[in-house]
Amino acid sequence: QVQLVESGGGLVQAGGSLRLSCVASGRTFGTNSNVMGWFRRAPGKEREFVAAISWSGGAIRYADSAKGRLTISRDNAKNTVYLQMNSLKPEDTAVYYCATTFRNPGILETNWGQYEHWGQGTQVTVSS
Repeated sequence: QVQLVESGGGLVQAGGSLRLSCVASGRTFGTNSNVMGWFRRAPGKEREFVAAISWSGGAIRYADSAKGRLTISRDNAKNTVYLQMNSLKPEDTAVYYCATTFRNPGILETNWGQYEHWGQGTQVTVSS
């Protein structure tokens, strides 16, 4: 079983920055074993894809809303994935979740249904 724990959320003013972290445990993550992703759910909206990264970090995919402002990265030695968020906007307000999938490590899935393991989420609130 895999456990994912997010941290780093909080309240920030528009234009500010936050860095989210997600630590994975409970399973050995072998070479090229999994894809890590970030999703978010804003109030009254459905969960949406934010970014995904391959095991090596050589392949990355972003939602259009994230491009140029959000950066996903991972440190496999620490079993941790990060989401650096800059130039934050009020519309970025949401609960942010990290997730991982072992099904097809060569595919950066944007569909949340393809991810088997999820964290509990961390709240990000951006004030105007």
